Amino acid sequence: MGPVSVWQWSLWGLLLCLLCSSCLGSPTPSTAPEKRAGSQGLRFRLAGFPRKPSEGRVEIQRAGEWGTICDDDFTLQAAHVLCRELGFTEATGWTHSAKYGPGTGRIWLDNLSCSGTERSVTECASRGWGNSDCTHDEDAGVICKDERLPGFSDSNVIEVEHHLQVEEVRLRPAVGRGRRPLPVTEGLVEVRLPDGWSQVCDKGWSAHNSHVICGMLGFPSEKRVNVAFYRLLAQRQQHSFGLHGVACVGTEAHLSLCSLEFYRANDTTRCPGGAPAVVSCVPSPLYAASSGQKKQQSKPQGEARVRLKGGAHPGEGRVEVLKAGTWGTVCDRKWDLQAASVVCRELGFGSAREALSGARMGQGMGAIHLSEVRCSGQELSLWKCPHKNITAEDCSHSQDAGVRCNLPYTGVETKIRLSGGRSRHEGRVEVQIGGPGSFRWGLICGDDWGTLEAMVACRQLGLGYANHGLQETWYWDSGNVTDVVMSGVRCTGAELSLDQCAHHGTHVTCKRTGSRFTAGVICSETASDLLLHSALVQETAYIEDRPLHMLYCAAEENCLASSARSANWPYGHRRLLRFSSQIHNLGRADFRPKAGRHSWVWHECHGHYHSMDIFTHYDILTPNGTKVAEGHKASFCLEDTECQEDVSKRYECANFGEQGITVGCWDLYRHDIDCQWIDITDVKPGNYILQVVINPNFEVAESDFTNNAMKCNCKYDGHRIWVHNCHIGDAFSEEANRRFERYPGQTSNQII
Repeated sequence: MGPVSVWQWSLWGLLLCLLCSSCLGSPTPSTAPEKRAGSQGLRFRLAGFPRKPSEGRVEIQRAGEWGTICDDDFTLQAAHVLCRELGFTEATGWTHSAKYGPGTGRIWLDNLSCSGTERSVTECASRGWGNSDCTHDEDAGVICKDERLPGFSDSNVIEVEHHLQVEEVRLRPAVGRGRRPLPVTEGLVEVRLPDGWSQVCDKGWSAHNSHVICGMLGFPSEKRVNVAFYRLLAQRQQHSFGLHGVACVGTEAHLSLCSLEFYRANDTTRCPGGAPAVVSCVPSPLYAASSGQKKQQSKPQGEARVRLKGGAHPGEGRVEVLKAGTWGTVCDRKWDLQAASVVCRELGFGSAREALSGARMGQGMGAIHLSEVRCSGQELSLWKCPHKNITAEDCSHSQDAGVRCNLPYTGVETKIRLSGGRSRHEGRVEVQIGGPGSFRWGLICGDDWGTLEAMVACRQLGLGYANHGLQETWYWDSGNVTDVVMSGVRCTGAELSLDQCAHHGTHVTCKRTGSRFTAGVICSETASDLLLHSALVQETAYIEDRPLHMLYCAAEENCLASSARSANWPYGHRRLLRFSSQIHNLGRADFRPKAGRHSWVWHECHGHYHSMDIFTHYDILTPNGTKVAEGHKASFCLEDTECQEDVSKRYECANFGEQGITVGCWDLYRHDIDCQWIDITDVKPGNYILQVVINPNFEVAESDFTNNAMKCNCKYDGHRIWVHNCHIGDAFSEEANRRFERYPGQTSNQII
């Protein structure tokens, strides 16, 4: 009776397990994935790129077939349930639109709806297994907290063969490796596997494979290589092969998205009759000079129609496109790695490392030109991809798309370092000079060192933007390095390293000697970005003749033309061009005055503290650029006048409050307040350009200085003024700006 009783109890236990919902939802997995009671035999894994142990595209195996989940109605609650299925405690986020690349096979679940408390995904509502109207471009992914459930086995998550992932790729020069300049553009392909770097068998190797490799290494394209030479060379060397059977279609952003076959540990012969795969890449003109490439590749191809804005590092930023002569942004709907890679290669970088959504690189301003861009990855320009033209109701700037591109390794970060700072983001700047075997470290003279130079230094260090460029660093100990080896550094801000900036060369000249007067930086991953609302200037501009007796405060703050000093005070008047200015902070950090509260100046006339000496210049220019009148806010009181709906005000001038402009807020200076004008009393009738420049001395760091100037056409007949065609300096195409400067006031008889 004993054995029969045990058998009967086993049957009853199995039946109860199948019927009991609490058993079906058990969170404790067994070590055999096929027998997990909690998911009715389902298996789960993370896939795609850039896949990490705790994030990726969710794939489910059901009835022996692997498939994906559609992102329709997907929520963080569903991600919680799936992360627990994968053996993690909870989810920290989820992704849509196949961020980790499109999967293959069935789409098992669609319109998945979970409360977050379910013990298994089988308890969540959906359209039913295999019932979906989605494509793999809508595959969902999860980002799980990197904390395991107790007793969970990895074998439930990813099959053994899927442990082999290609995360890194490099080119190893076969000859002259010590003398070749960076970046390396040609060599043997090597991939990093768990047991180290291995080579790839070239059997069946195609140009598509080379295209993917070059993209990963930061190059836009590949070129043919002398295979016979490398095969002859390979006969004299020993090789360690780890990968064969690479099959890419050429549009993949990463080698791990291609079909790969790995050699097994017990394979005795590897790559019989073959040789290591060799790839040769073509660098963009931006990197060609450092690699010794011929300059012929840098022929201008006409005006660019795609650009990146707001990125802290090269090859990253908000995507902007040129349409009908004006720049605008791209909506992130359906934005994926394929579209991002087309942008990156078009701009001379490699494939995309990341496709960014949700205005991760800051919000743009003005038009949104494109939405639902669908690229195959083979297009030469983003404009060649199918897309949807957009109206203002379809998308907002909170959905601006961005990219992070793969860049060539140039080694510039090894030629600069910081010392003495409290963190790795600050310190005295030290640069390396000399050649191999004789290099030494030295300091930079602090003379004329400013924000633009500091921006280049922080970029070269890989630390983002510069909060401050310091000319005195006596409070930071420089250790044993005391020699000044570079002086006269002047940068435009666009350089990739300090070597590319103008400087004195080998002859060092420094007005203030001693290591205390050397250059320093404080770097930051984020920065503000100020933008003037140009349409408001145009709408509010008018002329006022204001009596002198009402301008004493303005004269004290130097807001009148120099001829006002000899006027017959308090009689007479001054003619003022007045307008409102609304300054938005669209960056990713608050705009704060450089000077601390202790150095702010109280102005009795206007009853507030001035936190910046010069914040904005207002100028009237002739068509050839000669200044005929000027104005400025001598010192601005910076505060949040209004903010976007979901943003709270932080800065207020009253009662000696903190000054600044919060991200998502703007500071409004109405046309009827003192100094919000240009004194045009001495200006003769004619055609002019009205120019407004924010932060003209680059006193405070911004992610983008090219959008700080606004220009308008201006016609003045001696009695009235017409202001029209106002635009931010970089909002128009280069050709439109040339036409603006060449033909100012051509529509001057038209009141706009």
